[in-house]
Amino acid sequence: MAVILENDWDVMLAPLFAGEAYQALRVKLANEYRTHKVFPDMYDLFNAFRFTSYEATKVVILGQDPYHNDGQAHGLSFSVPDGVEIPASLANIYRELESDLGIPPADTGNLTRWARQGVLLLNSILTVRAHEAASHRALGWEQFTDSVINMISVKETPVVFILWGAFAQSKRPLVDESRHLVIASSHPSPLSASRGFFGSRPFSRANEFLVSTGQTPIDWRVTETQ
Repeated sequence: MAVILENDWDVMLAPLFAGEAYQALRVKLANEYRTHKVFPDMYDLFNAFRFTSYEATKVVILGQDPYHNDGQAHGLSFSVPDGVEIPASLANIYRELESDLGIPPADTGNLTRWARQGVLLLNSILTVRAHEAASHRALGWEQFTDSVINMISVKETPVVFILWGAFAQSKRPLVDESRHLVIASSHPSPLSASRGFFGSRPFSRANEFLVSTGQTPIDWRVTETQ
């Protein structure tokens, strides 16, 4: 079944989807979905691309792999669907957002509003077995998403890459920092947020860069009523 995203990613990603590496990954994925509970739902796998076109991408927030508990993952890094309890890392993101921009924590963890403004919420690994963090790390996703990062890095329009934690920062060499801005800090998880994430002001710094390069800043409110 072909992946159809209904925006410019269809053309950008076509060579990757047709390539041998992705075809091999697809066989493994089919087996994983058949024999295990896997998140997100296969129809949500590419939501990051579906909600944020290549041309519209202004900010990339790079995660590692999807949440692995029931009902959480829906194809956007750090985001959960409406009605799902806000995970601890996202709660800390909201805490930093309030400290940085005065935006109070939202009552939903659904970050689709960010995605629709040009924030590509990309996990490096797009699937995970239920209740087994990083279980698809060796499946083959990273070759695919590294290629995506390379595609964004060659964009003429400057982009902000927000890299939280050592894993995300391992992708830093893929970014042309002569053109784009990298904002790096510790991960927002409760285990590391106090070691540099809190106080890092990623949201205001991203907007300052966007404005300085002639772009519209992101409205970082998660809901219009905040």
